Amino acid sequence: MSSWLDAIKWGADGLVPVIAQEVDGRVVMFAFMSRESLALTAEKGEAVYFSRSRNRLWHKGEESGHVQRVKAIRTDCDKDVVLLTIEQVGGIACHTGRHSCFYNELNGDEWQAVEPVLKDPKAIYPKATN
Repeated sequence: MSSWLDAIKWGADGLVPVIAQEVDGRVVMFAFMSRESLALTAEKGEAVYFSRSRNRLWHKGEESGHVQRVKAIRTDCDKDVVLLTIEQVGGIACHTGRHSCFYNELNGDEWQAVEPVLKDPKAIYPKATN
């Protein structure tokens, strides 16, 4: 019997790209999931990604408290991209303290931040060494 996870077209690295979109349609994040993290996301009802930089599972909000409650899990027609419809707890999805990771907008020939920092990242991540 085939698992629903078998229908996903996993990349050579065992990951699938994921878009996190709020229920109102606003895209807040892009990340990757492994088979295990997608299964955990479906089981827990909260987003669990695979962090390529840390090389481990990453429960969104594990440090910041800004978890993503999953309302729906979809794929595109080719089943090689996952779309999560989420509720962003705390209103901050980005590690920079902004609502969305997509806060840079091209203005002429320069990128300009068009969303405010809602909370200082040092206050969100006090253990960070940066």
